[in-house]
Amino acid sequence: MSRVATTQSGSFIFIAHSGFGQTMTLLQQLLIAIVQGITEFLPISSSGHLILIPYLTDLPDQGPLIDVAVHIGSLLAIIIYFRKDVMGLARGGFATVGIGNDPEQRKLFLWVLAGTIPAVAAGLFLKMGGYMEGFRTTDLVAVNLIVFGLLLGAADYWGKQTKSYEDLTLRDAILVGIAQAMALIPGTSRSGATMTAARALGYSRFEAARFSFLLAIPAVAGAGLLAAFDLAELSTQMQMDALLTGAFTFVAALLTMVFLMNFLRKASMLIFVVYRVALGCALLAIF
Repeated sequence: MSRVATTQSGSFIFIAHSGFGQTMTLLQQLLIAIVQGITEFLPISSSGHLILIPYLTDLPDQGPLIDVAVHIGSLLAIIIYFRKDVMGLARGGFATVGIGNDPEQRKLFLWVLAGTIPAVAAGLFLKMGGYMEGFRTTDLVAVNLIVFGLLLGAADYWGKQTKSYEDLTLRDAILVGIAQAMALIPGTSRSGATMTAARALGYSRFEAARFSFLLAIPAVAGAGLLAAFDLAELSTQMQMDALLTGAFTFVAALLTMVFLMNFLRKASMLIFVVYRVALGCALLAIF
């Protein structure tokens, strides 16, 4: 029976059948969960850090299957933390198909949906072209950490702080969605790219993060749904590894989100810019 492997980048997962399959130790599960839980929401690239784990430790590559599990854990953390916004988007979705009447939430639901389209289109293009696996390199991670870190710093320094999530327009949703599509390349950071775009468009730091995380829901949920059908082919041990790692990630991600949203109410993103540039330069020097 074939096993399932995936190619993961940013918060988007694509599945392909292969002979990949390896059980994990508890230490590796905890390490991956903590790294993912922290870096998924901080604008420092979760995919870049996950790719680096086998390079910087003696642990084997966790493989893209675990990348699926940790992103699902992160998704659950978003839903729990932003449960009121998620319920509002759900009402907007029902209103879109004629169930209920909530025009404001209907508009926001449609704008979030529109913001998802660029990433879906770009992901399908890269998958069909077979380009995704070539992105899992340390050089590319390092360069993107630096370049997109500097862009984040510029947008955060010069961006206005006048807009909130409720001020979202179709144009802004699409522009932030295009930025999200760029996070298919490791080292870019999905949250970093979307926050950069939102800050450049005049959204406050807190609101930029808020929209960034809400925009992640359809992309990650869709990828997880596709994965669910094929992951049934895996061995019981591999399924348990993925489930446990995802659960650990949920806890780490939720704690990180609480920290970040409080942090952005009173501080800039400079610390994340400095970290990205320093890490990128270190990786170029080492590898």
